[in-house]
Amino acid sequence: TWQEALGTWQAEIEKSRHNAARFGLDDVTVGKHRRTGERFNLRWLYTHMIEEYARHNGHADLIRERIDGATGD
Repeated sequence: TWQEALGTWQAEIEKSRHNAARFGLDDVTVGKHRRTGERFNLRWLYTHMIEEYARHNGHADLIRERIDGATGD
């Protein structure tokens, strides 16, 4: 159900916040970037996730516009 999906998503957010609180923004990851092979910091990761959310929200908005014809300001 929608409520179950929302609850799962919110639980994952809480786990992520708990884990992220253990690190500073400039702490470097153990894993490496898939394309560059370089390590990155939490600050880069947060910025990347904001960009990804924005990109996918834009995609969803385009789909919605095709369905209902309404455009934003």
